[in-house]
Parts: sequence; structure tokens; C-alpha cells
Amino acid sequence: MSVSTAASAQSVCAPLPVLGRDVTVPLVTGGEVTYAALDYAASAPALQRVWDDVAAYAPYYGSVHRGAGYLSQLSTDLFENARKTVAEFLDCRPDDQLVFTRSTTDSLNLLARALPADCQVFVFETEHHASLLPWQDARVTYLNAPRTPRQAVATLERALADRDPYGPALVCVTGASNVTGELWPVRELAAAAHAHGARIVLDAAQLAPHHPVSVRDLDVDWVAFSGHKLYAPFGSGVLAGRADWLQAAEPYLAGGGASRRVTRREDGGVAVEWHESAARHEAGSPNVIGAYSIASACKALTEAGFDTLVAREQHLIEEVRAGLAEVPEVRILSLFGDDAPRVGVISFVVDGWNSSHFAAALSAEYGIGVRDGLFCAHPLVRTLLGSDPQTQGECGAPEAAPGEKSLNAIRVSFGAGTPDEHVERFVNAVKELVRDGAKWNYRTEDGRCVPAV
Repeated sequence: MSVSTAASAQSVCAPLPVLGRDVTVPLVTGGEVTYAALDYAASAPALQRVWDDVAAYAPYYGSVHRGAGYLSQLSTDLFENARKTVAEFLDCRPDDQLVFTRSTTDSLNLLARALPADCQVFVFETEHHASLLPWQDARVTYLNAPRTPRQAVATLERALADRDPYGPALVCVTGASNVTGELWPVRELAAAAHAHGARIVLDAAQLAPHHPVSVRDLDVDWVAFSGHKLYAPFGSGVLAGRADWLQAAEPYLAGGGASRRVTRREDGGVAVEWHESAARHEAGSPNVIGAYSIASACKALTEAGFDTLVAREQHLIEEVRAGLAEVPEVRILSLFGDDAPRVGVISFVVDGWNSSHFAAALSAEYGIGVRDGLFCAHPLVRTLLGSDPQTQGECGAPEAAPGEKSLNAIRVSFGAGTPDEHVERFVNAVKELVRDGAKWNYRTEDGRCVPAV
């Protein structure tokens, strides 16, 4: 598919300009339209400011922690200052450690590798796979989906009360659902965890782009998030929090940078003394551009002011929910109910439509990009759709097995770079598609619903 760029006066409505805001895409029905990127929950577009900061640094690119030359020293300072900036953004404690990773998934797998022996892990089935699956080698207890925040806390308290009180324990919880957008009672869950001698890690992938995250205020032990959801490019992430488990664990990756001293032993082997700093888990040449881009995004969000960003996003949420409520065939998915506070992530199904077909029509006929499928949160979506949690089905497949046609949903998500016009166009497109049907024929290709040619 070819793309081009064109000026779009509508895009100035967004408080933080993003890359791609003026990209136009062709429609199968003819003509072009400015692309409406409404899949922020998967990957938010990079902020223009982040891109500009990276471009300004690029000529000075050098190896980090490796060289005596000016560019290497500059890059090292940039990398370590980025660490400080992100730690301030998260309001970390003075003795916390911040490790740069590749993503939220990478961060939580790192922490899983650092668990003390015989650690018990407690995680709700409602988690994204990034925080649901890394604990396979631990003694893990999966908790059923709660239907209220209070029930979430009570469920965790019961599970922790029944655990072995003498061993280490970890609770893993999301800050905002990547399916429903609903905010979880993190502070209360942290209090419950600590009351029972457990620690807690916060998956802030969906929370940090929309709300301030304070490690100290929430009283969490660790927080993890991804750059690509925080308006930075792909390939960067963060794990920040208590240093002791990280320092006691074997390095996540063995190699240069993680080692402080390496010598040959008399038996012919190699003896290694590992760093105790964040470098212990940052082996190899660090992703200085990734770290710098996250820091740039943190600065941009802080300077824009979360109060302003949250208020505007809440307006967009209300516009979408009110618009969808006018379509009887639409059912919005929710755990905690209509009044639950949430970020700009809304999933729904449409009676009479396969969700992949509906999403394909939004893209091909309206130039609107949303998500369809099970959103890497299969147990949660199955619960919300009322299906058997054990039923197998391919995520987002337009041609699912018999009886599984409904096992996917549509997700619209937005944030600080979303113009009002994109939200208005989406609501109008949903109403028109439900009322008039698709204008084009679609077929299945490689498991995806695509326009027939």
C-alpha cells in the first residue's frame, strides 16, 4: 500500500504532535484520507519532539561505557542522564535501581529470572501475556478475574493469607487494562501485598502514557513499561525498583558490560565478578537512542502536564463511549462497569459482525486503524465475551473454528497525539457500517480479513 503526506489542519487539536499525523492513505472506495491512528494501546506513534531530539543527537552517536573519545563520553553521559530522567518521571526511591530493557515483556522476564528460590507469584488472569506468562518457572497462582476493584483486593488478600508465610512472594498487576482501559486499584493491592509480606510489580505499559506513575505514592516494589507505548520508538523499555533481588540474581544476559572482572581459573575455566549496578542486567552495547527517546518522552509528558492531558483524554473517552452507546448492536467490554475510571482504551463487539471484518472495513473504507483479536490477553477477553476460558481459538482469525466466530473483539485506543477529528470520524464510521454494511467485499488471507481484489 502506498502512502503520502499532506497537511492536516485537524491534527493541531492534539496537545502533543506525533509522527504520521499528516499521512494520507488510499481507500478501496477511491480517493485518500488522513490516516486516523487509533491503536495507541498496541504502539503509540512517536512524539515529534522525541524524533527531533533523537535526530539532533544522531551525529554524535558513540559507544556507551566503552570509549575515551568525546562522542563515547557524550553518549555515556546521555545514557546515564536518561536513566536519571526516567527515574524522576517514575518518582523512584533513592536506592531504587533502573534497568533499561527492550520492552515491558523483557522487563518482566528479567524480574522473573531474578526471583529468589521458591518464590510464590500471584497474578490475575486478566493480565496481558507480558505479565501473565513470565512466571512459568515459579510457583504461580493465577487469580480469577474480579468484577470490581474491591473484589480484586479481597481476592488477592485471600490468596496471600493462604500462602506459605515464610517464603518470598511477588504480586504482578496491571495499572490499566490493555483491553478495557479500566484503572486497577494499585495502591490498595500494594498495601495488601505488603501486609502479607509480599512484594508487588506494576505493569505500567498502559498506565504510564496516560497518568503519572509514582513508585513511592503507589508503594510498588517495581514498575515496568515500554517505550513504544510512551510515544518513543520500538525496542526500549524500563524495569525500575528494589535493587536487592536484581543484585542477587545472575545476570539476565551474560556478556560485556555486565561483568566487572573476568579471570582465568587454575582449572582452565573462567571466574566472573558481576556488576551490582544496573549494568549487571544490561550486557552488550546499550540502546542509547532507545534510552534517550524514553527520557525525551518523559520530559514531554511532564512538561505538557498530566492534569491537562488526562482532562482532554477523558473528554475523548466520553465522546467515544457516548457515540457507541447510540448503536444498539455495539457492546462495550468491561470488568468494573460503566462508572469505572479508565484510560483511552475501549474494546467492543458488534452484533452480526466478525470483529476482524469490522476492523478491516474501518481501515479500508475509512482510513481508521484499530485493533481486532484477543489483544494478547486471551483469558480476559474470553471472560468478557462469556466463552469457556479453556476453549482454544486463534487470536483475531476471521475464519475461526466452528463455534468460535465470536472469540475476538475490536479495540480503539488513543492518547495525547489524537486529534478530535479522528475520534469523531471513528464514531461516525461505526454508526455508518452498522447501519449500511460494508461497501466492499472481504476475504481471508494469511489469517487476516482483507479487501477482496
